[in-house]
Amino acid sequence: MRRLAPTWAGAQSRVALPTGLPEVGVRHARREQEILNRLDHRRPLVVDTRELGRRPGSMQRVSRTVPAPADLGLDVVGVPEGEDVELDMRLESVMEGVLVSGTAHAPLAGECVRCLEDFEGDFEATFQELYVYPGEDADEGTPRLEGDLLDLEPVLRDAVVLALPLQPRCREDCPGLCVQCGVRLADDPGHRHELTDSRWAALQDLLGDQRAGQVDGDDSGTQSRTQSTTDTGAGRADENQEN
Repeated sequence: MRRLAPTWAGAQSRVALPTGLPEVGVRHARREQEILNRLDHRRPLVVDTRELGRRPGSMQRVSRTVPAPADLGLDVVGVPEGEDVELDMRLESVMEGVLVSGTAHAPLAGECVRCLEDFEGDFEATFQELYVYPGEDADEGTPRLEGDLLDLEPVLRDAVVLALPLQPRCREDCPGLCVQCGVRLADDPGHRHELTDSRWAALQDLLGDQRAGQVDGDDSGTQSRTQSTTDTGAGRADENQEN
């Protein structure tokens, strides 16, 4: 007769235990069940290391394409959810655990901080992390193997966020927007405004008034000279007639 070990919330399967199993075996089975509850080998970013083994020096190369998880990136730039992320990894067995090194290739989408236009591109991030064997001493927060499984998602997130540009641009020489009217300068390279420093506005008004006064004075002088010339000519005509 067989009985089933109790199941915890979120369990993916049940562990069957034979009747009379020693207490040590029961604890081991419960441990295995807890591992199954936390990590599912069917998840794209969960890697199974059973084929690698635990002999120091063993190495295995793993390549796979996985869908990008949600919120992989920063507020203004990142990898769109569901897009293909190509992973090329090397798993190495060491004394303390499994050293994972690799690169991630993925499409990138964001908003240019200069011209505020959406842009797309390609992106590559590198990562390396040591996953410690269960029971090994390690600092708090150090990734651990759960049985033979390791969860790559936290490491991938950290690598992507650290490699992303903090001020993404649609292109390196993006000229941005016109500070006067907001037009995108890349669409109108010759765009410009007559800029006047407000501190010189009063002086420009004064110079304008002086120029206007000078023009009026010149007009008056011209009219006076014209009238004088006319009078002189008329006088000479009268003298000629008298002679």
